[in-house]
Amino acid sequence: MHPIFFEQPVYELIFGLACAVWTPLIPIAASDLPHQWLVTRTVKSPRRPGDRTMHRPDEPDYLTFAADLSDPALVAIYDELPLWSAPFGALLLRHVPLRRGATVLDLGCGTGFPLLELAQRLGAASTVYGVDPWAASLERAREKVAQWGVPNVVLLSGDAATLPLPDQHLDLIVSNLGVNNFADPEAVLRECRRVARPRATLALTTNLQGHMHEFYAVFAQILQELGDHEARERLAAHIAHRTTVARLSAQLAAAQFQVTRVVEEQMVWRFADGSALLRHAFIKLGFLDDWKAVLPPDARAKVFTALEAALNRVAAERGELSLSIPMAYIEATCKMTGSP
Repeated sequence: MHPIFFEQPVYELIFGLACAVWTPLIPIAASDLPHQWLVTRTVKSPRRPGDRTMHRPDEPDYLTFAADLSDPALVAIYDELPLWSAPFGALLLRHVPLRRGATVLDLGCGTGFPLLELAQRLGAASTVYGVDPWAASLERAREKVAQWGVPNVVLLSGDAATLPLPDQHLDLIVSNLGVNNFADPEAVLRECRRVARPRATLALTTNLQGHMHEFYAVFAQILQELGDHEARERLAAHIAHRTTVARLSAQLAAAQFQVTRVVEEQMVWRFADGSALLRHAFIKLGFLDDWKAVLPPDARAKVFTALEAALNRVAAERGELSLSIPMAYIEATCKMTGSP
């Protein structure tokens, strides 16, 4: 979620039965996304996690949603249902090299996923650092370390662009859903190169451009119909901030990493309609702020009312609202000094 490196906090609250699907596969913890690094728009919530302020009768209720990421009650439930981060973390765990005795870093470990799972799979001979500037998440991770008895985990508060680790210290660096949210990805990758040993591995997962393209096509159409060309340009810029395999490969090469493996997959998020999408807890926590930021405050109620209605029409025509999420696992090796 930065002045440190991520653009906003990403958290999810309640996902009911869906959690049961993932629970047997991976530990119940998440790093998300879209945000453990930068908390820029935190709003204090005096009553409970995911509280709502008063909204005008003409304003959709979800536009007033607010969350306080320092609230222990929110942190306590944040990682209970990681349906967003879990598929990406499972992708990473299927492919990341596991070498006994490795010294490892999880960039943006959040409340402990995939940090603790990776530490347990590597075994006690390995040391696995977790770095995150989100203090409340590290407290939650410490509770898990103690409860689960994972002695090879070391939790550090820090910035991905200025890691509290010595030069050439790590054999493996992982980051689950961090790439799109680094404020300065080039600086972060250079720092990874500094702390990486020769031929160390850097393994990343990320969503790619094309993410939720079905939603964004409807959003752009609404802005065009309303004649708000400036907002449409801001929406295009928001869409374009997500990476591509080619862009990330170039950034890795500039930081002296050589891409050795790319695995691309796709998952689909399904909703009954636009009303369900826009009121979903994770959507409100992870995406809504950026969608609202595309619009001037006095236009949000009108635009989101029209957007919700248009999404509902799409769902009625197609039988549901399905959103595509392209995923990638990218693995790279630290180049030897002087190698081309």
